[in-house]
Amino acid sequence: MKKHLFAAAALAVLAAAPALSNGNAGTYLAARQAGMMSDYRAAAEYYSRALMRDRANPVLLENAVTAYIGLGDLERATVIAKQMVQIGIPSQIANLALVGDRVRNGEYAALASELQDNAMDGPLFDGLASAWAFVGAGNMSDAIAAFDAVSETPGVAPFGLYHKALALALVGDFEGADEILADDGGAELRLTRRGLVAHAQIMSQLERNDDAIAMIEQYFGATLDPELTALHAALQAGETLPFTAIESAGDGIAEVFYTIAAALESEAQPGFTLLYGRMAHMLREGHVDAIILTARLLEDLDRYDLATDTYDLVPREDPSYHLAELGRANALRRTDREDAAVEVLRQLSESHGELIRVHRALGNTLRAMERWDEAVAAYDRAVDLIEEPAANDWFTYYVRGTAHERAGNWPEAEADFRQAMALDDSQPLLLNYLGYSLVEKGQDLDEALALIQKALDNDPDSAHITDSLGWVYYRLGRYEDAVAPMERAVELMPVEPVINDHLGDVYWAVGRHREAEFQWQRALSYDPEFEEADRIRRKLEVGLDVVLEEEGAPPIELANDGG
Repeated sequence: MKKHLFAAAALAVLAAAPALSNGNAGTYLAARQAGMMSDYRAAAEYYSRALMRDRANPVLLENAVTAYIGLGDLERATVIAKQMVQIGIPSQIANLALVGDRVRNGEYAALASELQDNAMDGPLFDGLASAWAFVGAGNMSDAIAAFDAVSETPGVAPFGLYHKALALALVGDFEGADEILADDGGAELRLTRRGLVAHAQIMSQLERNDDAIAMIEQYFGATLDPELTALHAALQAGETLPFTAIESAGDGIAEVFYTIAAALESEAQPGFTLLYGRMAHMLREGHVDAIILTARLLEDLDRYDLATDTYDLVPREDPSYHLAELGRANALRRTDREDAAVEVLRQLSESHGELIRVHRALGNTLRAMERWDEAVAAYDRAVDLIEEPAANDWFTYYVRGTAHERAGNWPEAEADFRQAMALDDSQPLLLNYLGYSLVEKGQDLDEALALIQKALDNDPDSAHITDSLGWVYYRLGRYEDAVAPMERAVELMPVEPVINDHLGDVYWAVGRHREAEFQWQRALSYDPEFEEADRIRRKLEVGLDVVLEEEGAPPIELANDGG
């Protein structure tokens, strides 16, 4: 989608401070602060209080509507939106609620008329929503004309074609729908997951199950999630899939909201995109993709409580339940409820034990909690599900290797890293981890240097990989060579304690002792780990040479002489 078509939509939700009646300033400021923090519950409460004193204030009214939609309360949002219409206050946000109210009440003819007479939310939304309103009013000729008008608009043609295909399928014209989706003009939208599922259902209605199976395998491969697995199995069994992508004109308008939300997700602020995601779900409660998108946006806004509540809306029997639970676990973890997240993932690993990503998510959470052995056990279950390792399986072996390494199981860790490299030896994360581990263990330093240099070639702006390059030069005794990459690493990540500490060691090794002491002081100021802080303090007291001697490590001069 062209960004300029959404430029007007990506407006700031919070307007400038309104003129306030006496005694209302405190409530407004509290509401504004809550709105800025995307705390929709508090914002809705405070804006409602402020409106009791100043009922006609346009800023208070619009922000109250915004808060209620963000909260998923269309009923209260609509009450305020209608008040704005009565007063004569135009509002794009209020229009969203008013459209939703018309759809909920089945008032499609009135909605079609309003969308034709007044610009409500931009040409894309207005065009698609009016087309679906015509469908709801039983006027397919005007609906097709409206879909075609969108389809002829540069930059958004695929949206019009996609929705036209859905509308044709809704009224039983599966041949017409298939013709659109099979044509190159509809490819951009057909290639979304929802578009492909809808097309598979349409093909099945046309008794073309084999073509639907071929399409699914072409775009999704052999490894399918629960929804696609069930879809694939039903097609193979010769069942005729019902067309459930859209089951009413109201579903079509919900799909318009979802289509725009999905397009806006990578372009607009999450707080604005959330309004469209919420509207999609409020108009079609079973729209699981809209639920998950909304929850993800709430996570982006740091509203993990609302995100958790939203993920909970996905029914256990839904094929996408595992996605919701993975999201809920992440939201719990982000609120420092790691044990609750682990419990969610453990239950999911039992109910959806056939999914590699579930066991890997459990392993990742346990690894973040430094419960290394438990993480390894979770990763073991993920690896056991890999029948024939493919290139994209490198990550599963890599994360298990990191857990093994931290648990002190170096032979097992190295084996995993080597297996991951055999699958894909271009990954900077993997190359750097193995290379740095070899450096720390003082083995195969020449190979370590080659691995880290390759990692840096593939990710030249990584501070950690640049630090690794400098550190392997240091461990090889090539102190002068270590200076430039270490200085570059500090430039890339100036407040990282380990990198500053490493630069201090390199400076000391080349005789720049005052600069070394300065870097060690900087490292201390950035709150290093307890043991590392003690070591840095000792270096500041007696110098690096004495510390190395106390640790039984080779002195700098000897290491240098040995190369």
